[in-house]
Amino acid sequence: MKRNWNEEELMEFFTLLPNDVDQAMKNKTDVNRLGFAVLFKYFQYKAAFPNQKQDIPSVVLAYIAKQLHLSPDLFHQYSWGGKEKTYTRHRQQIRSIFGFRTLTKQDNERLKQWLNDQVHFTHDTDYLEMKSYIQFRNWKIEPPSVGSLTRMIASAIDTYENNLYQITSQQLSPTTCSRLDALLEASIHSEDDAHIMEESDEILTLRHLLASPGKPSVTTMNEEVKKLVAIRHLQIPDHAFKQMAPKLVQKYRLRAATETITKLHAHPTRIRYTLLSLLFWCRKMEIIDHLAELLDEITHKFGNRAETATKTEIIKELQKVDGKNKHIINLLEAVVHQPEGIIQDTLYPIVTPDIIRNIIKEMKKSKREYKERIYTKMHTSYQGHYRRAFFAILENLEFRSNNVTHQPIIEAVELIRDYANSGQRYFAIDENIPVQGVIRSKWQDIIIETDSKGIQRVNRINYEVAVLQSLRTRLRCKEIWIVGADRYRNPEADLPQDFDDCKEEYFQALNVPLDVEQFISNIMQMMKDRLTLLNQGFEDKNNEKVKIITKSNKGWIQVTPLEKQLEPPHLPQIKKAVHNYWPDTNLLDILKETDFHTNFTKHFKSIAGREILDRETIQRRLLLSIFGLGTNTGLKAVSAGSNQESYHDLRYIRQKFIHKDNLRKANAEITNKILHHRRKEVWGEATTACASDSKQLGAWNQNLLTEWHPRYRKNGVMIYWHVDRKSACIYSQLKSCLSSEVASMMEGVLRHCTDMEIDRNYVDTHGQSVVAFAFCHILDFKLMPRFKNIGSQKLYRPDTGMNEEYPHLQPVLSKPINWDLIRQQYEQIIKYTTALRLGTASAESILKRFTRETQHPTYRALCELGKAIKTIFLCEYLHFEEIRREIHEGLNTVESWNAGNGFIFYGKNNEMRSNSVEDQEVSALSLQLLQNCLIYMNTLMIQEILYDNDQYWLKKMIPEDFRGLTPLFYTHINPYGTFKLNMDKRIPIKLKVS
Repeated sequence: MKRNWNEEELMEFFTLLPNDVDQAMKNKTDVNRLGFAVLFKYFQYKAAFPNQKQDIPSVVLAYIAKQLHLSPDLFHQYSWGGKEKTYTRHRQQIRSIFGFRTLTKQDNERLKQWLNDQVHFTHDTDYLEMKSYIQFRNWKIEPPSVGSLTRMIASAIDTYENNLYQITSQQLSPTTCSRLDALLEASIHSEDDAHIMEESDEILTLRHLLASPGKPSVTTMNEEVKKLVAIRHLQIPDHAFKQMAPKLVQKYRLRAATETITKLHAHPTRIRYTLLSLLFWCRKMEIIDHLAELLDEITHKFGNRAETATKTEIIKELQKVDGKNKHIINLLEAVVHQPEGIIQDTLYPIVTPDIIRNIIKEMKKSKREYKERIYTKMHTSYQGHYRRAFFAILENLEFRSNNVTHQPIIEAVELIRDYANSGQRYFAIDENIPVQGVIRSKWQDIIIETDSKGIQRVNRINYEVAVLQSLRTRLRCKEIWIVGADRYRNPEADLPQDFDDCKEEYFQALNVPLDVEQFISNIMQMMKDRLTLLNQGFEDKNNEKVKIITKSNKGWIQVTPLEKQLEPPHLPQIKKAVHNYWPDTNLLDILKETDFHTNFTKHFKSIAGREILDRETIQRRLLLSIFGLGTNTGLKAVSAGSNQESYHDLRYIRQKFIHKDNLRKANAEITNKILHHRRKEVWGEATTACASDSKQLGAWNQNLLTEWHPRYRKNGVMIYWHVDRKSACIYSQLKSCLSSEVASMMEGVLRHCTDMEIDRNYVDTHGQSVVAFAFCHILDFKLMPRFKNIGSQKLYRPDTGMNEEYPHLQPVLSKPINWDLIRQQYEQIIKYTTALRLGTASAESILKRFTRETQHPTYRALCELGKAIKTIFLCEYLHFEEIRREIHEGLNTVESWNAGNGFIFYGKNNEMRSNSVEDQEVSALSLQLLQNCLIYMNTLMIQEILYDNDQYWLKKMIPEDFRGLTPLFYTHINPYGTFKLNMDKRIPIKLKVS
């Protein structure tokens, strides 16, 4: 049971009703009355009895005692234990009152069977324990002791693992087993000699098979293809782990990847084969995804480079003639006035020959020549550098589509494969070459050449470039998918497979009507109400800070910037008081103290089969490791400053305990504690809003995630933060610089796993789109962006025949919403929204289908719905200055959080010096954890200062102080640690050597 309870919670769960008091008063002594009442209310809340007196929080004990007009100290005299008759009798009475019974042998078997079913989905022991208690409550059975339940859960997991090992090892062929053994045998003798020998004499080490891909290049393409071929050579069945829960797949994959080669080899054969086959089964999917990304990145790269180089050349070649039109007019006038004149005498004195040549050169530059030069450069780059690598990728990936429209692209890929070893420049004349739907119309006259005999021939290399560009476009929106991939898998697998059978439940879960007409009617009415409100505001002249004007013959929205608010007068003094009371507090101590308060390290459990180290040692090493990762100083630097822990110790903890899922749980634990400890009179009511924004950090570029950011002008990765209005970070995720911020925004709101209920999310311009407005509305939270381009925004009419409505909004009113599209695609919209809610695929995977590059009917319907919801929001945004200020303040909070990143993540010049994406994710989550610890401790420090000295500072605070109060400050924090200088200790070194 949790230790901290507020008044409302105590009243709800521990108030003694008259019947409860009557039951307690049946006891003869005050001690037994109090003891009975405490056990009664505890059992009513938990459906279990406490294991010891200390399990009952002091505030709960005091609250119950107060209702009986007794001292809580009497509870210490209450007889406790199974041998005590009074205690045993009280338990029997309480069980009888609630209709519960004790656990029998049959119940034990029933629980074991239930646990055996549950462990097929998760091995999270805390979750299984919680679900077990719920099950006992449903069965009306008093649960066993904590130790017994823990052993039963461990036994169920052990049974599951043994079955998994047995079934998997039986599925593997003798050939697969022998090749896995050969790989490990060779690896034991020499890391460099660990290999898989194939018929082609290709040798790849185990380390290479597990290595992350490098930056997009031909070398990386070839290496990834070799890895895929080598893993396929192992012949692991495709169906081996398809029915296994994704979380369990990741658990055993992580375990296999972090074990040493020697330890893997030492396992019994069934365990060894299972771990290795699962590891390489996952690696095959990951490598296929990597190859798809490489195809995407490099196709874009050589096309983009060709266009950039062509533009640069043309600019260099082209000396643009100043006053060209004037020169041409002068020449034409001279020709008209002196038609018989000699050119040298008549024209050259007016315009020099050099200027005339430049005018001719400039005017001869045609659009066709520009396209030809771009394609020539792409042709040269592709033929001379990338072609063989692309052949290898196309040969080893199997492309499919669920839409017959895109079948020609797949046929074109097959054609390229067939001609891969041919030396012909052109395809055969009688070859059936897919053109329609494959080659863009603007390139067709360049790719399809006509020879001297008038016969049309298709240039192979130019055709291959065109096919790759079309393939890239369709892969990005998942119109074409890849067999055996994960992120590029069949998009139908992203959707709930039982949607048609459970339609009503899914609609109910989203709180949307089954009847599309009711859905449309509600939104249409909201649009009319908000448009009327905004129009009336202009008519009544109540909205003087917003104007709708005409600019370049188009409607334009003009919004006056927000006025600066008054400075909080007392906050500097409060922060100074915090500094004086806790001066130069070490950041490591902040981390340690937060763990003492929240016990977040309990979420870091070993991925190995068991934990040998004692928990105190693990806790100490965890804190040091998280500090090294979160500050970016590294484990080696932290271990150098510790007398107890070596680098090897911390490295072991990092490999076995610190992983993405554990860090997310720890962050959620800290965030929940921050939310719980906030005093309403200081921080206001519990917030239901968060702000989202990204922060770039430098990173090494030998990986697929790091990209060049055009705004920041450097390589790096982005961390996308979700921060509440009082600076607690509820979610973070690592993303590439150019990936969708909309997908990241939705992923954070849906997956944050904290106690916070989000009903609105503030974003900047990049975090919104019309599709996002549609999805957010159905998911029941408001998307509230701050538009950088507010001037060019448009409002949409709710229906046809309303051209004369809303006269003050006419310049910015656009066409009416096409409700018929929404009617036709309503069920599909709900189906995709359900996939987002359930997490059957990531938000990015689902949103990839809905881009401008595709005319998916559901995409067009989502756009119409999004336009309607965006219109409703814009009307509120323009009419209410409070909404504009609320969004602005929310985004200021997340920008302050971004600024704090530099203070915490100070090591190595704020640069992630690892090419492993997994390492980068761990660093980002460790940074979030450290900064959340700072927020947690600062929250408590501020509250202590405010309530100290008879609430001296709290009474002095005015509304401006409460508005500006934030726990995100660090003037009292020392992030570096302690520097010791020993003048008596010398470095043993000789001044002279011989």
